[in-house]
Amino acid sequence: MNTIRRSVFSIFVVGGFAFAQSQRSSEITVEELKAHLRILASDELEGRRAGSRGADAAAEYLATEFSASKLEPKGDDNTYYQEFEFVAGVELGKKNSLLLDVDGKAISLKLHVDARPLGFSDTGAFEGSVVVAGYGISAPQRNYDDYEGIDVRDRAVLLLRHHPEGENPHSEFGQYSSLRHKAVKAREKGAKAIILVTGPADTDKDELMKLSYDQSVGNAGILALNLTQHAADRMLAAAGTTVEKLQEEINGSKKPRSFILNNVRVNIDVEVLHVRKKTRNVIGFLEGNDPYLKQEIVVIGAHYDHLGYGGESSGSLSPDTLAIHNGADDNGSGTAGLVELAEYFSAHRDDLKRSTLFISFSGEEMGLLGSAYFVNNPPVPLEHVTAMLNMDMIGRLRDHSLIVYGVGTSPGFEDLARQHNADSGFVLKLNKDGFGPSDHSSFYGKAIPVFHFFTDLHADYHRPSDDWDKINYGGMKQVLEYVRAIATDLNRVDPRPSYVRVETPRTTGAGRGIRSYTGTIPDFGEQVEGMKLSGVREGSPAADAGLQAGDVIIRFGTIEIKSLYDYTFALGEYKPGDEVRVVIRRGDETKSLTVVLGQRN
Repeated sequence: MNTIRRSVFSIFVVGGFAFAQSQRSSEITVEELKAHLRILASDELEGRRAGSRGADAAAEYLATEFSASKLEPKGDDNTYYQEFEFVAGVELGKKNSLLLDVDGKAISLKLHVDARPLGFSDTGAFEGSVVVAGYGISAPQRNYDDYEGIDVRDRAVLLLRHHPEGENPHSEFGQYSSLRHKAVKAREKGAKAIILVTGPADTDKDELMKLSYDQSVGNAGILALNLTQHAADRMLAAAGTTVEKLQEEINGSKKPRSFILNNVRVNIDVEVLHVRKKTRNVIGFLEGNDPYLKQEIVVIGAHYDHLGYGGESSGSLSPDTLAIHNGADDNGSGTAGLVELAEYFSAHRDDLKRSTLFISFSGEEMGLLGSAYFVNNPPVPLEHVTAMLNMDMIGRLRDHSLIVYGVGTSPGFEDLARQHNADSGFVLKLNKDGFGPSDHSSFYGKAIPVFHFFTDLHADYHRPSDDWDKINYGGMKQVLEYVRAIATDLNRVDPRPSYVRVETPRTTGAGRGIRSYTGTIPDFGEQVEGMKLSGVREGSPAADAGLQAGDVIIRFGTIEIKSLYDYTFALGEYKPGDEVRVVIRRGDETKSLTVVLGQRN
């Protein structure tokens, strides 16, 4: 950031701090919530994407607010910040090239003009022959298999993107058409590299795909490149065909067209580097007053990061629009609420028996990174945490409907939720499960009872239109008063809440689109080769088989697992009722377990 821009930015943030603090009250007020959100969801914070200057500024704002509420710093080196590193994207290294030998003629393709590695590609080199394998789809159950009768082991495969019914949004081929799916299938078949080209039936422009990071945790375990049609045609000329003719033939007949590309060899070098950045959780602490109970801690949390400018692979539901995604509801609302609750409990600290830890997490939008890092690197003994209350999207209350997760994670939690609704009058939608797509899941995976508060999705979710002026501030205040009442009760009740593993209901029946189910919960907080588990659902096939938190799945049936996507792919290769051998790493041991797959609702 240049000096002038930094100064302008600092003036805005400091001015925002002063404005918010001038509104300070010991109670939860609509005026303060609006003041916090106008800052947190402002264009100046540029969507608060983890690792960005906007997210750093939001963290500074939160630290300033925690300081003003006289919370004790519980981050690194007596600060409010708990810093951690994460993979923010990918970039190309120096070793990226593709050389062709076509009928004895050497052809050097130009990087970013003719060819470009894909963001999930492995790094390495390959020299060898090429097989054309149509769309790279193997679906014998659909009477279609591009790999039938063709051996791709130790070769590169040239594949079309998408599928033979590209214009049909309801095509049964759709589930096999993702780039990751094609890559894992080719790897499973023994190929060393995939070369993908977009056919003219699917695009009017002969352009390369952008280099992007899909946040799937890990590469695909195979070299992966994208070619233009023009470059691919130079290879296909050896077989007297073109990309256009090949695609027309397959799409017209709905039958595979696969063959060895004789007299063609490729020499591939790929170097894809992970771009690592740092971001910060913001943590403040209030010590309780009871000589015994103050050793126990109630955590109140909300993530403050969002999607930045959006774009491809950001999670935006307007991926073609590059614009600031302010995330007023997601999760400026929970973050503003956290600041207000910290201020309230600080003003009433003399009434506290247990201690309270306030945490604003970063990296939630990238896979619960901040909360996963916290529970694996806690600045307080994790066994002292009695409960965790999480707020994610509490700003768009409609019809007085409030969703509360986790009511089955401790005896009495459901009664507590109903009891404190007597004055609030919410239409409660109670969910017993402690796992879910927000930061409470990281705590529940560590055997900590949880509550999660949520006012549901809406049309502005993960879009640039999620702005501060669309928030229902009166409703948000009501939700926070409700959370405050439950937190107050948890702070005072003795004995501490006990943990319950919520059993997953068994499902039966069959039908189109039903997928296999295991009940595993991935751990996004630590990048390993394989899929690490943060937990398994009680009563699930995974639990019955003996899988547990901390296990790393490295093989599922016949498929090697290098990442979360590999695991998702592997599940799709089996059907409910199948017995699957699963190989795991547990500490220093390698174990083999058998999972009988269930059926997803």
